Amino acid sequence: MGIYEELKSRGLIAQVTDEEQIRTMVNAGKAKFYIGFDCTADSLTAGHFMALTLMKRLQAAGNKPIALIGGGTTMIGDPSGRTDMRKMLTREDIDHNAACFRRQMERFIDFGEGRAMMVNNADWLLDLNYVELLREVGACFSVNNMLRAECYKQRMERGLSFFEFNYMIMQSYDFYYLFKNYGCNMQFGGDDQWSNMLGGTELIRKKLGEDAHAMTITLLTDSQGKKMGKTAGNAVWLDPNKTTPFEFYQYWRNVGDADVMKCVRMLTFLPLDQIAEMDRWEGSQLNEAKEILAYELTKMVHGEEEAAKAKGAARALFAGGADNSDMPTTALTDADFTDGKITVIDLLVKAGFCSTKSDARRTIQQGGAMIGDEKVADVSTAVEASRFEGDGLIVKKGKKNFHKFTKA
Repeated sequence: MGIYEELKSRGLIAQVTDEEQIRTMVNAGKAKFYIGFDCTADSLTAGHFMALTLMKRLQAAGNKPIALIGGGTTMIGDPSGRTDMRKMLTREDIDHNAACFRRQMERFIDFGEGRAMMVNNADWLLDLNYVELLREVGACFSVNNMLRAECYKQRMERGLSFFEFNYMIMQSYDFYYLFKNYGCNMQFGGDDQWSNMLGGTELIRKKLGEDAHAMTITLLTDSQGKKMGKTAGNAVWLDPNKTTPFEFYQYWRNVGDADVMKCVRMLTFLPLDQIAEMDRWEGSQLNEAKEILAYELTKMVHGEEEAAKAKGAARALFAGGADNSDMPTTALTDADFTDGKITVIDLLVKAGFCSTKSDARRTIQQGGAMIGDEKVADVSTAVEASRFEGDGLIVKKGKKNFHKFTKA
């Protein structure tokens, strides 16, 4: 089985522009492909996992990845899947985020000599002259076709700014630039990017001729990756300072029964024959599959030692008797208490389980909060400082979210 067939077997390919040509190039290790990452935060999230593992798989098969940092496109912001305009970041913020991305990507991609590249589209987009861009690129795009693109539909309902309308042109220009200057012959992205990606292939064809188009290939990954990485309204980060290894492990340990094998197939590097055997698992065996998923992905991001610690801490919560020292922990100070007590509402917010006190109040009213093994029934419940001394006290939201509080 070639790498292209493996990608299909793992459910990673949604649409392609020329399957036979793509199959031949990828299996022969002749693809020089890019995936773009707009650096809107200082950490990648679990939602980037599919792109990162895809790059790792293709590189292992001899293909050359180009990790495109969107220093320029981030200054505009992708309207895909948005109902409002993204926050505008400063150039300094974007440069900082790009540096953080590279450190995290190096866990997946070998950037050694001749192995992979990292480029930043700020290097060419920010130097473009607007009138020259209109003459060189604008004439290649039909406004009617652009307005029909899926990536603009949601924003059209609320009002699409001209600022955001330019995003498709910028992304298309990226592929054109990489094709001309780096020999990049293939691009990958989520299926919500299909219109933008086709814009790039079409721009190359119109500017460089039909022969160039024959070498311009668009592959598409399932946008499931874009939907991953969020829980309880908060992003699941790859940076351990933002999402601890335990929290990261717990996120994947708690995926739904219907999704666990899809995640195992798409995101892990377990052999397909082993995954086929796991596909037969039912009932309690699905919990074992979730443990395998969580362990494999935590090991990939945080290393084997942290993955083992997270697994042990998670089992301690459900089986009892094991060490829970690796559970996310917050040390409360005297300033956190009023008259020697702290409310459960404040604890839920400090744990990151609820973004606001109103959200915490609703959680308690719906029976979703516990202190130790006691369900909290009253929104006004407060806990005395003495209960946090020694080994501390575990606060729970629902059945899957845990946080330990101690007294400093």
